[in-house]
Amino acid sequence: MGAGPAGLLLAHLLRLEGIESVVLETRSREEIEATLRAGVLEQGTVNILNETGVGERMMREGFVHQGIYLRFAGATHRIDFKELTGGRSIMVYAQHEVIKDLVKARLDAGAPLEFGVTDVTLQDLETAAPKIRYRDAAGALRELACDYVAGCDGFHGVSRPAIPSRKRTEYSRVYPFGWFGLLVEAPPATDELIYAHHERGFALVSTRSPKIQRLYLQCDPDDEVKQWPDARIWEELHARLANREGWTLTEGRILQKGVVAMRSFVVEPMQYGRLFLAGDAAHIVPPTGAKGLNLAVADVRVLAQALTAHYREQRGDLLEQYSATALRRVWRAEHFSWWMTSMLHRFHDDTPFHHRLQLAELDFVTSSRAKAITLAENYVGLPLD
Repeated sequence: MGAGPAGLLLAHLLRLEGIESVVLETRSREEIEATLRAGVLEQGTVNILNETGVGERMMREGFVHQGIYLRFAGATHRIDFKELTGGRSIMVYAQHEVIKDLVKARLDAGAPLEFGVTDVTLQDLETAAPKIRYRDAAGALRELACDYVAGCDGFHGVSRPAIPSRKRTEYSRVYPFGWFGLLVEAPPATDELIYAHHERGFALVSTRSPKIQRLYLQCDPDDEVKQWPDARIWEELHARLANREGWTLTEGRILQKGVVAMRSFVVEPMQYGRLFLAGDAAHIVPPTGAKGLNLAVADVRVLAQALTAHYREQRGDLLEQYSATALRRVWRAEHFSWWMTSMLHRFHDDTPFHHRLQLAELDFVTSSRAKAITLAENYVGLPLD
């Protein structure tokens, strides 16, 4: 269920192992490929896409970053990923571009991928023969019999609610702020991402392409786009990104505006009967740590290995351990994302004391090699094995 990064990559990995699958998606192909989302890919994610034959365009059009900048108290400090992690880096390549590559690979292989399905229900999940009932894009009622169901249909999908409430525990935190996201037509302002801590709120500078830049401002989660005219946006960006090094942000035509909610969420367990959850259906992280897409990739890698062991070796242990295996990485990523968010953002109940604690933490991260390694290793991604 779901033609996002999790569902499409899982189907791709299974196809390479000779395991049949069907991908069902409620939205159209045009919609999923046009939904603009940022993408910071961990080294392990980049490796998987390359090793499975869907990374060619990513390597041609993506941006390899070997560090990030932390800016606070008017000074800029670089966290050198390559030096701190033994040569690892990240790739800036938008999530919807990853989806385009995976959709193309699926369709080129002639593998089943249905868009525009409706009225989806998951049935008999505790039996050896679960079923998915739905209406296809033409409105015809269909029933799909399968061995297993992978719920990769996001936070608002049908998969997680199919697990009885008494059988699942949900952990969540809603942050008292959001990100106001912008696409700007302008030349690159930085060679690597800038994470800025400021008393007026957080800001992030990223590059989408040689002509398009992605910028974010901390805002109230209930803000509307009309509350942020261009003049206010540029005033806040210049103030929050102010520095003593002479760097300035180049303004440009704003192409897109939108508010991104900030929350943390995990459901346990990530499996029920023959249903396995992956990606946003099982967990959400605030975008500060750039972990969302990468966690989805890690989930489906574990699940694909478990299904392959089941079909090839008649092993059931990896499927039984799927949730425990995936959740160990999920909670590590949740902690890292919470830590980055807590260190960089202004909270509604901030006091001067709390602000000084944040500055002390940032100073420690940028002056202690051990602390810098902690940030770098988590950001580029812990080993997938």
